[in-house]
Amino acid sequence: MAEQFTNENFDQVLAANKVVVADFWAEWCGPCRMVGPIIEALAKDYDGQAAIGKVDIEAADDLAARFAIRNIPTVLFFKNGEIVDKQVGAAPRPVLEDKLKALL
Repeated sequence: MAEQFTNENFDQVLAANKVVVADFWAEWCGPCRMVGPIIEALAKDYDGQAAIGKVDIEAADDLAARFAIRNIPTVLFFKNGEIVDKQVGAAPRPVLEDKLKALL
């Protein structure tokens, strides 16, 4: 299951994991609901290899501002605490999975 990343726990997640995938989303966003199940599946399939989770931009607005999230869904890919890739807008699983695999 995908983790819930919040203003309070995100820095700890970044520090503790080499690879982090963060899906910035909102409940009212249609394309976000398309990406959500993909993020959940990747979190299950890559458990122990990467921290994969979701950031509700309404609950974690500090994180959305910190990473200048202007459109959702936006999926940020971090390696060693730094953003190394991103996907803005809905994308099929192979696109997101290829970006993840390149970091592992």
